[in-house]
Amino acid sequence: MSKYMGTTLVRSFSAFVVAVAATGVGLPASAQSRAANPKNVIVMIADGWSRNTITAARYHRGAPAVYDRATWAQAYMSTYPGSTSSKPGLPAEDQKGSYDTTLFWSSFDYAKQKATDSAAAATTMASGIKTYNSAIGMDMLGNPVELATESAKKAGKSAGVITTVPLSHATPAGFATHSLGRGSYAEIARSMLKESRLDVIMGAGHPEFDDNHEPAQKSAQYVGGDELWAELKSGKLEGADADGDGKPDPWTFVETKSDFMALRYWRAPKRVCGVLQVNSTAQQGRAAGRPRNDLPTLADMSLGAINVLSSNPKGFFLMVEGGAVDWASHGNQRDRVIEEQQDFDAAVEAVSRWVEANSSWKETLVVVTGDHETGYLWGPGSGVVDGKPVWNEIRDTGPGNLPGMQYNSTGHTNSLIPLFARGAGASQLMALATKKDLRRGRYLDNADLGRFLVEVARR
Repeated sequence: MSKYMGTTLVRSFSAFVVAVAATGVGLPASAQSRAANPKNVIVMIADGWSRNTITAARYHRGAPAVYDRATWAQAYMSTYPGSTSSKPGLPAEDQKGSYDTTLFWSSFDYAKQKATDSAAAATTMASGIKTYNSAIGMDMLGNPVELATESAKKAGKSAGVITTVPLSHATPAGFATHSLGRGSYAEIARSMLKESRLDVIMGAGHPEFDDNHEPAQKSAQYVGGDELWAELKSGKLEGADADGDGKPDPWTFVETKSDFMALRYWRAPKRVCGVLQVNSTAQQGRAAGRPRNDLPTLADMSLGAINVLSSNPKGFFLMVEGGAVDWASHGNQRDRVIEEQQDFDAAVEAVSRWVEANSSWKETLVVVTGDHETGYLWGPGSGVVDGKPVWNEIRDTGPGNLPGMQYNSTGHTNSLIPLFARGAGASQLMALATKKDLRRGRYLDNADLGRFLVEVARR
C-alpha cells in the first residue's frame, strides 16, 4: 500500500520516525524480557467510556462490574492521537496530540481539545503506532502498520473482531485492515472480507433491516456493497487464506439470533461472518422502549466468536467492541449509555466465566478498556464555578434509578480512561503504567498498550 504516499514524503518522514521512536512496534528490552506468553488474548473495548460511565452503570445496577474488583489489575490510559488532522502527513505543531495532567486539572475546557477519533485510537491500540485521526491501520504517512490480529495470524493463531455497531466502523476496522480514511465503509468491508485472514467478523450493518429490527431497504455500504453482500448471504463468498493451507477460505454467514446462539452451543464452523439484523446499532438506535430480546447480546456474540476461535490449539486473538456507549454519549442519552455500558459489562462477565470454565487465567489474558471518552460525563454542577473548574462525582440515587450525571460535551475528549486486565501478562502490561496523573494516579499511553498487544500476539 505504499502507493498511497510519495517517496519524497516518506524520506522526509525518516527524521520524524527517529524522533518518535517510542511509538515503534517493539517493546523496550526490559519489558520484552518480562513479557508473558498468553495463549489467548481478548481485548474488550467500550467505545467512548470513562470512569464515570462505569460508575453510573454500577450505581444503577447496584453492584460493581466484574472487572472493577480487586482480582483485576487497574490503571488509566491516555488516548491522544499523533495528529488531529484527518489526512496523512507530518503534523503541524498545533495538530500534535498530547496529554498534560497539570493543564487538564487546571482548565475545564482542556479536555475538549485535540481529542482522538476511534480510527486513530483503534489503530494505535492494535499496532503501537500513533497516527492521524481517520487512519485505519495506517501510520502518519499513510503506510500500513502491522496489527495485532495480523501478528496473531502469522503465529498460527486464530483472530477475530466483533462489535455492536457496523462491522466496518472504525474500531473493528482499525484492528482488521488498512485504509487512508475511516469513511470508506464499502472499501473497508471488502478488505476485511476478501483480503484479511480473520476467522471471525461480527457486527451490525445489515442492509435489509432498520434499527428497530424491521425490514427496510438500506445501503449495503457497511457490508461491502450489493454484489459482495449477495455473495456473503449466499454462502459463496471466499476470502483470503485463513488457515494457512494456501487456499481461499469461504465465510459461513449468520444473521438471526438463533444463528448466533447456535454458535455458542454447537460445533462451530471454522470461519464466520455474522451480521446483526439491524442497520447501525444492536440496541441504541431503536425507538423508545425496553431493549429488544430478538437480537443477540454482546455476550452472545462474544461467546459465539470464542467458540469458533478456540478450536485452534495454538490460541486466538479477539477484539470485542461495545460500540454504542459512544453513540449514546454523543447524543447525551443518559438512559441509553447506562444500558450500553451494562450490556458491555455483561459481556465481560460472560467472557470471564468462559475463561474460568474452559481455559484458565494462566493461559488467557483479558484486557478491558475504551478507545477514548465521549460526552465529558461528570456529576451535576460540574463546570466553571466562580471562575474555577469543578468536577463533581456521579451521584448515587439507588439501584434502578438514573444516577445524578451531567454531560458537558457532545464530542470526544482527551480525558484519561480506565484500563483493566486479568490473566497471563496482566502484571507485565500494568508495569508499563509509569506516568502519574494528579487525580487518576498511574497511567500508560494507548501506544504502550498497542506495542504490548502486538508482542504477545506474536508469541
